[in-house]
Amino acid sequence: MVAANPLFAGGSYYKKFKATVVNDIWPEVLFFVLIATMVVLVSELTSTSLAISNQMLTVLGTVLGLVISFRTSTAYERFSEGRKLWTNIAIASRNLAQIIWIVVPFDRVNKATGEKKPHLEVVIEKKSMINLVQAYSVSVKHLLRGEGGVYYADLYPLISFLPRFSVHTDKATEDDMLPLWKASEMDHETHRSLRENTIISRASTMPRTNSEPLPNTRGSDEITESEKRESEMWYNGRLKRSKTFDPEAALPVLPSERPLQPARNPPVTSMYDYFPFLRIFKLVLKPFRRHKPKVTEPTSARTRTLTGKKIKPEAADSNVPVEITLFLMTYYASLSRQGLLTPPVATAMNNAIGALQDTVVNLERIKNTPLPFAYQAHLRLSLWLYLFFLPFQIYSAFKWLTIPASAFASFLLLGFLEIGQEIENPFNYDLNDLDLDNFCLAIQRELHEVTAHTSPDPDSFIFTEWNQPFAPADRRSAKEMMEDVEHSYHGIDTGVHHIRQTMLRSWRDVDEATRHHSH
Repeated sequence: MVAANPLFAGGSYYKKFKATVVNDIWPEVLFFVLIATMVVLVSELTSTSLAISNQMLTVLGTVLGLVISFRTSTAYERFSEGRKLWTNIAIASRNLAQIIWIVVPFDRVNKATGEKKPHLEVVIEKKSMINLVQAYSVSVKHLLRGEGGVYYADLYPLISFLPRFSVHTDKATEDDMLPLWKASEMDHETHRSLRENTIISRASTMPRTNSEPLPNTRGSDEITESEKRESEMWYNGRLKRSKTFDPEAALPVLPSERPLQPARNPPVTSMYDYFPFLRIFKLVLKPFRRHKPKVTEPTSARTRTLTGKKIKPEAADSNVPVEITLFLMTYYASLSRQGLLTPPVATAMNNAIGALQDTVVNLERIKNTPLPFAYQAHLRLSLWLYLFFLPFQIYSAFKWLTIPASAFASFLLLGFLEIGQEIENPFNYDLNDLDLDNFCLAIQRELHEVTAHTSPDPDSFIFTEWNQPFAPADRRSAKEMMEDVEHSYHGIDTGVHHIRQTMLRSWRDVDEATRHHSH
């Protein structure tokens, strides 16, 4: 069966158009079309022919084609590696959560009193650490998008219980603030005020929905309705959900020292994104417009330059993923000191935390190590020169068709070059980028599925009437086989032999049933 054509498969054609590079390359294509038009008009309407020899056309075209192909392939390798690394985060998060929830024992003894710890206390401890595992992937997402700090609607609720100072809070000063909160510019006085109030009563009166997202650092009054709609449309479009989709509603609701920024800060699309040359008029009219307070936008929310090129987010000065792994490692050390980890379990848990750290370093390598500027600049300049002289070389053969031929060549070559440029850093908000929000939500669902596991005794579900372990050779249930003590399976000397015979019959039956026999 032929796979569905992505151009005509279901979905909004407007979003599909935004996912193409047409909006990025059309000014350059238009420029080279105008050059071709000039060549044709001058050559056709005057006595001067602008045609030149085309001997270099084939050679240069082949070389440029190979180089552009290499550029696109290299960019896709980075895109593919980014996806693999996010798979590694999901696997390591799942493994670490399973170790914490299932393998680390629930039965604990308080060494100070010699009494057994309450079951609820142990469950709260485990669930809190698994929330940190969930927060890790979210913090990596914000880090890769150039969004520093912890004050985001999908991150802060998961790590708000972490210590903020190196000493007891009542004695803490600004100088005692730990790096995680210092880098996030936590307001010390606001934190003190929150502690003096009743946090529980405050939290119970903090309703929040996705239709009214938590305030940005700009302040709630400065977030325009268009920006709210843009964020909702972007997210609902990526996940194909209804407009009421609000994943942050499943998180804790706690007061914070600063207004929480939305979990997603996609750039707001305007007409300047489709007609970038109009930004010139925006600059000209700027002195005559009313001055507004200076707004510091997240780097991910900045869109395009005057030439229409997308602005890449700056690297965030954030240590949140590192800080989270430090607390996870502290928990690992605590379990080891209490003798709650056997050597194999300790090794597996240490490897899982190490895998998280290795992965974020490799993701940062992809984000912060673009192709060398000299390579990119030389390739683009070479392509521009090639396209500039292309109509001069093909006019003799194509005449008036030089114009559409130049347009097609420009669209083709510039498109491939721009595709390589766009997918080189696949962690932003473009529709062609990796869906980091969906990855984080998938990890969140998996971790909650782990904590929903009750860790039952295997005997309670193996030896029941619902289990037929020896099928297809023996379709009796496990409970029936255990109760039929007269059966040959229970023989002291012959039991193992009869069981092996049953296993061989099962193999033959399965081999016969699962092989396709052509007639």
